[in-house]
Amino acid sequence: MKLRQILPIALASLLVFGCGSGSTTAGTTAGTAPATGTEGTASTGKKLRIGVSIPAADHGWTAGVNWWAEKAKALYPDVEWTIVTAPGPDKQIKDLETLATQNLDGMVILATESAAITPAAKALKEKGTFIVNVDRGFLEPIADIFLEGDNKAFGRKSALFMAEKLGGKGNILVLEGIPCTVNTDRVNAFREAMKAYPGITILDSQSGMWNREKALNVTQGLLLKHKNVDAIWSSDDDMALGVEQALKEAGRTNVWQLGGAGMKDIVKRVMDKDPMYPADVTYPPSMIAMGMHLAVSALRDGKQTEKAQFTPKHLLLDVELITPENAKDYFFADSIY
Repeated sequence: MKLRQILPIALASLLVFGCGSGSTTAGTTAGTAPATGTEGTASTGKKLRIGVSIPAADHGWTAGVNWWAEKAKALYPDVEWTIVTAPGPDKQIKDLETLATQNLDGMVILATESAAITPAAKALKEKGTFIVNVDRGFLEPIADIFLEGDNKAFGRKSALFMAEKLGGKGNILVLEGIPCTVNTDRVNAFREAMKAYPGITILDSQSGMWNREKALNVTQGLLLKHKNVDAIWSSDDDMALGVEQALKEAGRTNVWQLGGAGMKDIVKRVMDKDPMYPADVTYPPSMIAMGMHLAVSALRDGKQTEKAQFTPKHLLLDVELITPENAKDYFFADSIY
């Protein structure tokens, strides 16, 4: 297991007992993964029962989420885990309704879509279930702990890199993701940062749903509509592959793009100085493992005890710009994503 991949779990070990309530930004401090054994037993001696609801592995990033959920499960053999996956909000809502009848101690939820899943998560909370929300936030302050990547920084750093590479002038296209807090924060921050560069025009913005095929189809339409494009903010590495295919099919060899999430194939191309991918932005799917660790730690120590005050309510994971100069630090050939 590589440093980049175990890092979120290691950070959780440090932060659960070292932070007060409020928002905390997690940096790049390394540590060791928690030990296994009796850690999954609550202070009362009762075996913990925790559910995990995540999107189905329908593209690279969510495949990474599923893989890391299984890895985190193995860290706590004394916890009774129930991991369910859903291809969309309808299935996830049904999953959460079913899990609500099982008297679980806690739930770790990475929503398929923020708005759709919020009521189901709220119903779980009203039953007294301890909830850790990972990545895609709810639309109400339901979760006991909210862990997310710094998506505002993701959007801002992406905009600043593109603006600098374009020399402050040019025409760009924007591909957005699934309707959720992650996408909203990224896009709003991107647009806000771009206001400082009036010479750059955002020609169009459409959703590729963080899906390669959808991004291909959307980009094909955008390229037919807009003949003068200098660069594309694909904002996600799965979508970037679809964008690349559309560019090749259209013969648009002079357009470059910036994706995000640190897919190993894209990082390798950044490292090799492929002109299509001058940079990338980190956003590790291993954050689901950190969310599961946070749930175990908070429940193990008794969420009704004085120790609960040391449980962070909101954690932000830093995102980093990957360039040819530092790409070797983010490329791991044996990574799942």
